[in-house]
Amino acid sequence: MARTYDYDLFVIGAGSGGVRAARMAAMSGARVGIAEEHRVGGTCVIRGCVPKKFMVYASEYSQAFKAAEGYGWSKSVATFDWARFLEAKDIEIARLSGIYVTNLQNAGADIFHARAELKDAHTIALADRDKTLSVDKVLIATGARPVLPAEVPGIELAITSNEAFQLPTLPKSILIVGGGYIAVEFAGIFNGLGVKTTLVYRGANILRGFDNDVRSHLTTELERRGITVILGCEHLKLEKTPTGINSCMANNHEVETDVVMFATGRDPYTAGLGLENAGVTLGDKGAVVVDDFSKTNVANIWAVGDVTNRIALTPVAIREGAAFAETEFFDRPTSFDHDNVASAVFSQPPIGAVGLAEADARHKYGKVDIYRSVFRPMKASFYGGEERMLMKLVVEPKSERVVGCHIVGPDAPEMIQMAAIAIKMGVTKSQWDQTCAVHPTAAEELVTMREKYVPPELAMSG
Repeated sequence: MARTYDYDLFVIGAGSGGVRAARMAAMSGARVGIAEEHRVGGTCVIRGCVPKKFMVYASEYSQAFKAAEGYGWSKSVATFDWARFLEAKDIEIARLSGIYVTNLQNAGADIFHARAELKDAHTIALADRDKTLSVDKVLIATGARPVLPAEVPGIELAITSNEAFQLPTLPKSILIVGGGYIAVEFAGIFNGLGVKTTLVYRGANILRGFDNDVRSHLTTELERRGITVILGCEHLKLEKTPTGINSCMANNHEVETDVVMFATGRDPYTAGLGLENAGVTLGDKGAVVVDDFSKTNVANIWAVGDVTNRIALTPVAIREGAAFAETEFFDRPTSFDHDNVASAVFSQPPIGAVGLAEADARHKYGKVDIYRSVFRPMKASFYGGEERMLMKLVVEPKSERVVGCHIVGPDAPEMIQMAAIAIKMGVTKSQWDQTCAVHPTAAEELVTMREKYVPPELAMSG
């Protein structure tokens, strides 16, 4: 006789991936429960992409006011009200979280506002009640959390991106530690809001994993906008002073600021979930190890999103969650293809990228062709702005396939979404070139690059 469970599926974590999987499974007729220890919506909606994008929008106005004068607008004195912005942001986040709750309820899923823990592969305990739940399938979707380097003395004085969304007052100065997308995005945000901003990274260049031209170009543009960028420098300790926090770094370098924010990494959030009770295998940084179908080594347990440490992007978590539901509840075996996933960095200026960086393409294919353009966008050239855009295509010469597209500049994230479609379909450079330009736009540069790029040092030697 078949065993009867309280739930056909129980999802731990109500972020983007978990919610999508739960909704789809429930709509198949399955009995679905989902638990969230914080607020429904997860990192992206509550303390990630969405509120951060609102902060980017707010911070961009300072640059827009400067540009406006070049277009004939009278100079005006504008002030920014941090408290008013936070209030409006929190209201909108609450609204979005409510929509997630409503959608789950409408699909027929039961929501538990509590921390869930596995007692064994088929038993869930909730933190606020004595009764356990029996479950058939389990999906882990708890995401990742920012971590602070415990080995740095005085690290308790620092904040992470989580606290940056709720600072009681806007600081006059901030030092941001890290070279990833969170660090560079917040550097642009605080700088745009008038905060004296310093970005410190221990590596030789920011944004590890992105194309090297993109990395160096963005560093130049950040500095052009007034951000102090310190590379190859590591923190030794933090000290509280009467007027702020003193960052003591290598090479006897010291910087005092009101706030120090560490954005040096996020770890999969698996501690305390009881995964060891069910025998789930964990990998680097505690990530849940899964196969192409997001299945763990335990027959009835799956995991999606940042907790698996594959590609830490919200749309990827959503697609992984959907693929799980298609496979397990709609009898349509589906695995998400992690190749050629486009990404955006909402730095200032922003980045859009899809496919291989030049160095990675050379490692994979040997010889590659590069098409590259650096130019001043039309809007900036009119009023004498100094900012520059970068556009770059990486082409595998034998097949002529475009295997990488990299853009730095206004609207880069919007452009890359469309470029990603073509690259995902295997577009060749000749097909790409057959596309007629849309004029006058910055994007037309993408389809008008005809000459292969030769680095200056090679051109001189030739």
